Amino acid sequence: MSTLRTLSKFQSKLQGGGARPNLFEVQIPDLPAAAKDSTPGATWGSDEQENFSIMCKAAQLPASTIASIDVPFRGRTLKVAGDRTIENWSITVINDEDFGIRNAMEAWMNAIARLSNNTGAVNPSSYMTDAFVYQLGRGYSSGRYSTTNSTSSDGEKVTALKAYKFLDIFPVSLSAIDLSYDSGDTIEEFTVEFAVQSFESLAEDATGVNLK
Repeated sequence: MSTLRTLSKFQSKLQGGGARPNLFEVQIPDLPAAAKDSTPGATWGSDEQENFSIMCKAAQLPASTIASIDVPFRGRTLKVAGDRTIENWSITVINDEDFGIRNAMEAWMNAIARLSNNTGAVNPSSYMTDAFVYQLGRGYSSGRYSTTNSTSSDGEKVTALKAYKFLDIFPVSLSAIDLSYDSGDTIEEFTVEFAVQSFESLAEDATGVNLK
């Protein structure tokens, strides 16, 4: 039998006022070796990592699907679990006049399949890397998850409510940047789509700091 729920009861259950989709951070701690080798002087140091975390304006927490297999039996259908598949993962990046992040993505893709001759890295581990996504909370809570880079306005570590590690990613699509005389009062941005081998819910952050 259903119980009548009150607004005050709902309010008491909505912890933190609800998770906010605009509070997040994405980190790629390093580019794969092949991306660096393909472009002399290419780097992905602490400055580039921080710029990426700030300029990455949109992402997703991971999605996956378990297929259902229909097995006919005497006029009925038994549904059993099939294979699990993981969808591609997309991010949107704000482009600044340095073009550093876009240059890095182009170098990464060129390492996989060069535009000039279609050759590229043959060892998957040389062109794959890992990425981290943190769903951030609205405030600081002692003992809760915290990212290594994000801080609140008063300098405290920002609480991370949920954290994922995307395993063995590599870019499969880099969007165009539309140019037009008609485009005013706007800043360029582009999307990158990554293939993902797997993902896991984190027990520690990108630097190995325990999140629990």
